[in-house]
Amino acid sequence: MEIREILKELRERNGLTQEQMAEKAFVTRQAVSRWENGDTQPNTDTLKILSREFDVSINTLLGAPRQLFCQCCGMPLSEDNMISRETDGSFNEDYCKWCYAQGQFTYDSKSALIDFLVAHMPNPENSSEEDRRKLYDGMLSQLKHWKQDRA
Repeated sequence: MEIREILKELRERNGLTQEQMAEKAFVTRQAVSRWENGDTQPNTDTLKILSREFDVSINTLLGAPRQLFCQCCGMPLSEDNMISRETDGSFNEDYCKWCYAQGQFTYDSKSALIDFLVAHMPNPENSSEEDRRKLYDGMLSQLKHWKQDRA
């Protein structure tokens, strides 16, 4: 879906006129009309307002142009309800809601996350705990959160 279609669907799903959506986004009705016609797109600040107002991620507003992954555990963030939030309620598209909630990280170290993964992730190949720890450490080390040497 294109951004123009997403914005129109969002407006209609919420039972809003273009004028009402414009008020919520602090823009003119003509701006909303231009978005829906595909002539222009909302700027970054307006996307943030729309994200907060309609409880959807900016990635969703833009038509999900990129696949999001939690930068702490690596889980795909395929739906907005999986994405973490800041204390002000805005989305933090870098993390899942299980690794980062209420402005705080759940795991204070990579080792703590690896302990959780070893205890809870399936092990269909019956790999040794040591091998699984090495595997998880290698995967997690590629993610932004752990590249900063937080082990």
